[in-house]
Amino acid sequence: MIRRIAHLDMDAFYASVELLRYPQLKGLPVVIGGGRRPADDAFLTMGETGSLAKIPLEVFPRLVSYTGRGVITTATYAARQFGIGSAMGLMKAAKLCPQAILLPVDFAEYRRYSRAFKDIILDIAPLMEDRGVDEVYIDFTEVPGGQREGGRVLARLIQKTIFQQTGLTCSVGVAPNKLLAKMASEFNKPNGIAIVFEEDLQSKIWPLACRKINGIGPKAEEKLQALGIRSIGELAQKEVDWLIEAFGQKTGAWLFDASHGLDPRAVVLESEPVSISRETTFERDLHAVHDKLELGAIFTQLCTQVAQDLNARGYIGKTIGIKLRYDNFKSVTRDQTLNFYTDDAKVIRQTAGQCLKRVPLQQRLRLLGVRVASLAAADDPPQYMKNRPVAPADSALEAIDLEAVERQLF
Repeated sequence: MIRRIAHLDMDAFYASVELLRYPQLKGLPVVIGGGRRPADDAFLTMGETGSLAKIPLEVFPRLVSYTGRGVITTATYAARQFGIGSAMGLMKAAKLCPQAILLPVDFAEYRRYSRAFKDIILDIAPLMEDRGVDEVYIDFTEVPGGQREGGRVLARLIQKTIFQQTGLTCSVGVAPNKLLAKMASEFNKPNGIAIVFEEDLQSKIWPLACRKINGIGPKAEEKLQALGIRSIGELAQKEVDWLIEAFGQKTGAWLFDASHGLDPRAVVLESEPVSISRETTFERDLHAVHDKLELGAIFTQLCTQVAQDLNARGYIGKTIGIKLRYDNFKSVTRDQTLNFYTDDAKVIRQTAGQCLKRVPLQQRLRLLGVRVASLAAADDPPQYMKNRPVAPADSALEAIDLEAVERQLF
């Protein structure tokens, strides 16, 4: 059989989920981002006493009234027409579209819908690779209907079933491999299907900008343009030895293969996370001394959330780290590896506190994060010594009083 790989990408996923909750916002510019505010909590109260769909438009907060340093997570297609995009600062977006409606991020609801659409896919095509909350790869090759019209029939069935059962739309690209499938899923957004065969390489892929290849970032694109290479077709005309000399052995060989539509990667049915982390960007820069109470509370909350995430996903870990970003945007990380595995919030808090003692805290901070890596399944054999009590002689972790840590650091 001809290899057929699909990339399915949900359309403006977070925003689409919010439009299911607030259908009166359909067709309007809506921005999702920033932390939860008192005005947002008022909606939850309204939802308890009546339908969210009946909330008047004038009640919703507008982007023009936002003050702070939050960033956009996503936006509806109506908002994107004003030049608004993901990772843009909310204050900047307010200048582009002040009338846009601003909603907070609700990850719990997005995860619920994510599980729902993935369960639908697995019922139809069981060979699926989970690539995040809103996208997957699917191996169509031997699935009934996966070869018909190059995969269009099966893609249409999945697309239709997801919409019928969740109300959400998605875009699907089907191609000989993951590289081309991901590019194809962008061709007909939103709610589109695109089919690419090997013989379509020159007509559909080569005219595209090099940046359309997943893996070519801004720096690589800038270097390619400096070398006079702007399209994938122009990249494909270069000899592999020339690319290796310009970009190094690994990157040069990969650029050659990618420009010729080659990608041997298999659809990975089960993938383990490398780490589990939580981080937050502050609304204003915080100082370790002047804002010690606020920072201490945020730090403890992050550790607690990471512990809850570990427990919910069935993992334990033994490498605990922190991430700081200063007001000059410079970032630093520190980590410490224990000789036992844990998912205990207090142990994570103690070890992360040790990491904090190893970084300068004189500058103001704009971001703080906590991370647990070196993961293992929580139900693995007991040699992992899960949450083993900390002994005084244990050099990996000292028994520290939490209040003492607060006093020393914050």
